[in-house]
Amino acid sequence: MDDNEARRAALLLEAQGRAEELFEEIGRRELVAAGKGERELSDEIRDLAREMFGIESYWHKRIVRAGPNTLHPYRVNPPDRLIAEDDIVFCDFGPLLEQWEADFGRTYVLGTDPAKHRLRDDLAVVFEAGRRYFRAHPDITGAQLFAEIRRLAQEAGWEVGATHAGHLVGEFPHERINGDDVECYITAGSDEPMRRPDRTGRLCHWILEIHLVDRSRGFGGFHEQLLDLG
Repeated sequence: MDDNEARRAALLLEAQGRAEELFEEIGRRELVAAGKGERELSDEIRDLAREMFGIESYWHKRIVRAGPNTLHPYRVNPPDRLIAEDDIVFCDFGPLLEQWEADFGRTYVLGTDPAKHRLRDDLAVVFEAGRRYFRAHPDITGAQLFAEIRRLAQEAGWEVGATHAGHLVGEFPHERINGDDVECYITAGSDEPMRRPDRTGRLCHWILEIHLVDRSRGFGGFHEQLLDLG
């Protein structure tokens, strides 16, 4: 890796590190609480990010979902919902730190429902298994990794709740640079090697998203961060 690529990797990891600090602070302050609306919590996290790091902009919409809304993938915009006493809640934020994209998601469980706690715990397990599979297969494609994520989810007793399991990440705005092509996603039909230069000649870096759902019980969870760095 040359100096420019090493600097890009370091800046992406720095951006993610701040996002991780933000989410740790969400937990410390117990912001995820019953009786609060999803939009209200989203605004509180936005204000906390400004307070901690001066973050003013996000490269994608801020997402807070609770209860049955956790079944919906990114592109759906369900009505605002109050968080209930026994809800599962996930947050997905894409803060911009000096024009470097972070993309970070975590799940919180209120109450003692063992199925919700198991799903929350399985998210990280499936993520790490997917990362190990990626590292063990140097020529892996997005389609192959997506198939493995679906297999891992099924093995754990869950269903994948989205049509993809991640995407490219980099300097803002990577979506405008790369368009909405299937090759920019970890999904069926994404048949180029993931380890490749992008259209500007820079190394591709990837976010891995794990969205697991239990449709019969009416809830899901979400976990995401950098796949190939860190």
